[in-house]
Amino acid sequence: MSWDIDAINEALEGKSPEEIVAWAVEVSGAAVVCSTNFRPKEAVILHMVTQVMPQMPILWADTGYATQETYRFAEKLTQSLHLHMHVFNPGITRSRWEAVYGEVPTIDEVRRHDAFTEMVKIEPFFRGLNVLEPSIWITAIRRGQTAFRDGLDIASMGPFGILKISPIYSWTDEDMDRYLTEHDLPDETHYFDPTKVESDRECGLHIVDGKVVPDK
Repeated sequence: MSWDIDAINEALEGKSPEEIVAWAVEVSGAAVVCSTNFRPKEAVILHMVTQVMPQMPILWADTGYATQETYRFAEKLTQSLHLHMHVFNPGITRSRWEAVYGEVPTIDEVRRHDAFTEMVKIEPFFRGLNVLEPSIWITAIRRGQTAFRDGLDIASMGPFGILKISPIYSWTDEDMDRYLTEHDLPDETHYFDPTKVESDRECGLHIVDGKVVPDK
């Protein structure tokens, strides 16, 4: 499917996040997924999409390196929101990686860290997209999170020609906290992603524009 990104952003400007989610569901014919990593404030987008489409497929590329708190949070939210989870794991276990390659490489070890990120996060995520075959991918990315994301908008191109929609793109932390409070949603405060490490770094999932397809 061909997408006119400028026209879509113009059409969605000024709409509420809930209206944007509803638009995505309608336009895609329900061929839509919402990704998650169960990071802080992630309950907002997960609650929001399930209010519009209760059986929304939720895609999680579980690296195997989340904290125990994050795994417990994920289980709690999955149960309370009745999430329709589709979990994709790396083709290598954490134990095997550490036995063969050693500890998680630091971001200063660029080549090793890129290989680690590709193996435990990017490959499982794109495998998930290939299995679920959405035409629209809903994300929780927001302006102000990274320099790269500041150059995006509500709509942008994802991999494989998939349209990426970010309903809460313009929301502030205060907006997110207000939604959590209004809907009595839990939050996660012990999150850590070894593929990202620093909050203003990209891990690679959001920089693919659909022209370069990672090896599967």
